[in-house]
Amino acid sequence: MNISTTHSLSYNGRTMKSSSERDALIIKKSLLIYFWLLLFEGALRKWVLPGLATPLLVIRDPIAIYIVFKAVNSKLVPINGYIITSWCISVICIPIAVFFGHGNVLVAIYGARIFIFHFPLIFIIGSIFDKEDVVQLGKKVLALIIPTTILIASQFYSPQSSFVNRGVGGDEKGAGFGGALGYSRPPGIFSFTSGNVLYFCVALCFIFYFWLSEENKINRVLLICYTIAFVIAFPMCISRSLFFQIVLTSLFSLIAVSRDKKIFVKILFTFIIAMVLILILQNTLFFQTSVGAFSARFESANQTEGGVRGVILDRFLGGLIGALFLNDNPIPYFGYGIGLGTNVGAMLTTGGVGFIVSEGEWGRLVGEMGFVLGIAMILVRTKLGIDLLGTSYKAIAKKNILPWILMSWTFLAILQNQLGQPTSLGFTVLLGGLVMAAFRDKAVVTNN
Repeated sequence: MNISTTHSLSYNGRTMKSSSERDALIIKKSLLIYFWLLLFEGALRKWVLPGLATPLLVIRDPIAIYIVFKAVNSKLVPINGYIITSWCISVICIPIAVFFGHGNVLVAIYGARIFIFHFPLIFIIGSIFDKEDVVQLGKKVLALIIPTTILIASQFYSPQSSFVNRGVGGDEKGAGFGGALGYSRPPGIFSFTSGNVLYFCVALCFIFYFWLSEENKINRVLLICYTIAFVIAFPMCISRSLFFQIVLTSLFSLIAVSRDKKIFVKILFTFIIAMVLILILQNTLFFQTSVGAFSARFESANQTEGGVRGVILDRFLGGLIGALFLNDNPIPYFGYGIGLGTNVGAMLTTGGVGFIVSEGEWGRLVGEMGFVLGIAMILVRTKLGIDLLGTSYKAIAKKNILPWILMSWTFLAILQNQLGQPTSLGFTVLLGGLVMAAFRDKAVVTNN
């Protein structure tokens, strides 16, 4: 199951006909709809159409189903080992869940849809998009960072009863989540604070890329403004995950430029700008308050969860150790049933929401699918992540640092992001596909 880094307008040696090109354009536009719905799904569920909050939770599912059927029917994406394996495991898990697990067909189908319809989007995006598409999408992501920072500042300093903090379905209790010093973690335009953190992690990757890139330019004034917005937003997010992402993306960037003295100077300049911004902002009460809340949250959470080492190991292993060895109730051989570990699965089976199986992704997979199939799915994701990481590193030698910078977030995301959560699922498949697309310079389809 190797990752192909080259794609063309041919299939099995035959040049695509105009009908196939039209199909590719339709798929590309559908993928852009998927992208925009991913970003604004939360806003729709909270402020625009709160009465439709529940169906809007799966608003991207019909788009994903359509794209997969269209791509397979048009033969625009090779059905590789990753797709076949994930399809087989998911299909097998449905009857197992119904007859040996939770017994709910709808929950089983909801759980299986993750790998049947969303996971293949990684390879479809990689086949339809190219590097220029990735760059343009990155600019769209960064275009939202200033208004998003203004929004989360308003959410951070406003009571949970305010309109900006309105929860899913118009919930007046607010969408903020436990933070520190009386301040809650803001959700931004997303349904939950995790979506806001995912957005800023992705935006950070593109900020680093545009500072370091010599081939793809962006207005420097805008880039400075985006960087300032990120520096301001970071402490208000009150997120350790975002802090760790800053460290990871910085390390990946240093590796990317370690063999190029010219670019190394640029990254050094970027760090200097960031430090100057922080020193300036430290003198403002606005920034001091958010930094204080972040520091308090970091210290209290680390004490609760066993320090930084414990946090990193637990998050990286995705709850796998606890699921296999530390559970008072041993996991059944066939698992509890696919889909049960999602919030929708919990709601349909117990009437509540929460982590019934495991809060960690690897623990959820093993808990839902059982030891054999759960580990098999983990291995599929692990191999894909390692293959993409290796190919991205090789691309550095070709002066293409884009996929490597994106992998600073995407690697761990593919391995153990919570795919049972719709927003996390969307960002994971999107970035996985963008990494694959970033390997290729030639466009498969244009908008002309």
